[in-house]
Amino acid sequence: MPARLPPLNAIRAFVVAARHLSFTRAADELCVTHSAVSRQIKTLEDYLGVALFERLTRQVALTAAGQRFYAEVGGALDRIGAAAQSFTARPPERAVRINVRPSFAVRWLIPRLPSFVERCPAIEPQVITSTLSPDKAADTFDVAIRRGLKGWPGDLTLQPFLEDDVHVVAAPALLRTQPIADIHAIRRHVLLSAKTRKEDWPDWQRFVGLARIKPAGTLQFDHLHFVLQAAVDGLGIALCPASLVGNDLATGRLVSPLPAFRMPLQRYYYCVAPSAGPEARQFVAWLESELAAQGGAA
Repeated sequence: MPARLPPLNAIRAFVVAARHLSFTRAADELCVTHSAVSRQIKTLEDYLGVALFERLTRQVALTAAGQRFYAEVGGALDRIGAAAQSFTARPPERAVRINVRPSFAVRWLIPRLPSFVERCPAIEPQVITSTLSPDKAADTFDVAIRRGLKGWPGDLTLQPFLEDDVHVVAAPALLRTQPIADIHAIRRHVLLSAKTRKEDWPDWQRFVGLARIKPAGTLQFDHLHFVLQAAVDGLGIALCPASLVGNDLATGRLVSPLPAFRMPLQRYYYCVAPSAGPEARQFVAWLESELAAQGGAA
């Protein structure tokens, strides 16, 4: 039969007191009282049948038996702690923090992330959405993706990413009742827009050579993904970057009634922060593969 174990709480109290040669400091480390440590050590001494400490005036000292016992059990407790740590400690986190605008996250990045997770299952993609430019980012990031060349920290190297343009989109059901055969027909529709892109309609009209019109109505929303949902629900027609509407066009939730009238937009760029780990490089390699898969443009 295995040997009967001594009281383990008493051994722990003994090891700490032996290390400090002080019951008071042992009590502080163990968050108990001085008398509790004294009782535990007395219990252990009674169990072993030997004195482990000499009680001196205002101090204690190990006896010869106490020194031998401490040499054995001190290392044993360390090994027990290390063994427990090896089972309970989590492996170092492997993650990549990606800073993007909310609409880009919802409409481009997140629908494609299953492909990245399948390709790099050991890396956790952490999507940080922000309307702030990267040079004003409140949170640290490993990779940032934004449109245009403004608003980037000066120490970052930018890589060109998606080319993009904006075009008219609408729900098929809406167009069945109110067709758009030419650009002049948009005046019969409600024009949907986002506060963050409120100049899109005036800019597009100038680009296609359409005089300023008075539409049937207008609706404005806080963000572009709300605009697109409103378009899907048939509340009106929207101007949308091609980069953000691909899934809706592919599934037929939206259609583009004026495909020839597309207005170019600033392209997207991405950067990798100098402090980023190898996970960021794997993420941007995946980004480039996604770009190649769709022919180099949105």
